[in-house]
Amino acid sequence: MNAAAFAANLAATLGVVLAVLLAAFAVGVRTGRHRGVDVAWGLAFAAVALTGYPLSAGHGDAARRALATALVAVWGIRLAGHLWSRARGAPEDPRYARMLARVPPERRTRYALRTVYLLQAALVWFVSLPVQLAQYLPQRLGPLAAVAVVLWLVGIGFEAVGDSQLARFKADPANRGRVMDRGLWRYTRHPNYFGDACVWWALFLLVADQPIGWAVLPAPLLMTWLLAFGSGRPLLERKLAADKPEWAAYAARTSSFLPRPPRRRPVPTDRPRNDP
Repeated sequence: MNAAAFAANLAATLGVVLAVLLAAFAVGVRTGRHRGVDVAWGLAFAAVALTGYPLSAGHGDAARRALATALVAVWGIRLAGHLWSRARGAPEDPRYARMLARVPPERRTRYALRTVYLLQAALVWFVSLPVQLAQYLPQRLGPLAAVAVVLWLVGIGFEAVGDSQLARFKADPANRGRVMDRGLWRYTRHPNYFGDACVWWALFLLVADQPIGWAVLPAPLLMTWLLAFGSGRPLLERKLAADKPEWAAYAARTSSFLPRPPRRRPVPTDRPRNDP
C-alpha cells in the first residue's frame, strides 16, 4: 500500500467531513434546530467514500475500491434520506434540546458546534477508516468479501425494514402512545441500531483479510459501543421509558440489541397449581 497516498486521502476526507458537518451547523443555526446533524451523519460517510474512490485510483484493487465505495454510499444516502423525511417540519430532537438546555442561551451556539457537530465529524472520520483503507489495499478480494456482502445485506435489511415498519406503525393514529412490538421490533428493541452495527462490521471484513486491516478494528468496535451503550440505545430508551407506559413490559420480554425470540413471561409464584 502506498502510505503517502493513503495519508493524503486521510487529510482530504477529514476536510470533506468537516465541510459537511459545518454546512449542517450553519443550517442548524439558521433554523434553530440541530436535528439535521443526523442527516449530515449519513451524508458525511457517503462523502468520505465518494472522495476516496477517485483519489485511490491506481493505488487500490479496483474491485475492492468499488465494493467498499458502493456499500458505504448506498447505506449513507439511504440513512440520510430516511432521517430527512422524519426531520422535515418536525420540532427539535429532544436529545439535542436537553443537551443545549444545560448551558446559558448565549453559549448554546458554540456548545452545539463543539459537542454536536465537531464531535460527530471526528466520529465519522474515525469510524470510516475501514472503507478508506479498503480503497487503498492493492490485494485482490478474497472469499471474506462474500461474507462481508451478506452481512451488509443483513444490516441494511434490518435498518430499512425496521424503519419502514416503524413509520407505518406511527402513521396509524390508533397507535399513538403505544410501543411498536411487531415485525422485527418483536425480536429486538432496536433493529435499526443492530443493522447499523452489521453494516460496519461488514466493512471491516473488507479489510480483515489483510494484516494491516486489523489496525482499524477499533472503528467497528467504537460504532457498536455507541449504538448499544453510548449515545444510541440508552438515550432513546430513557425517553421511551418516560413517555410510554407499555415500555417496561416490552423491554422485559424483548432483546435490547441482538435479535432473538421474545422471552416468555414469568409464571407468578402465587398462581394455583394443578397438582394431581
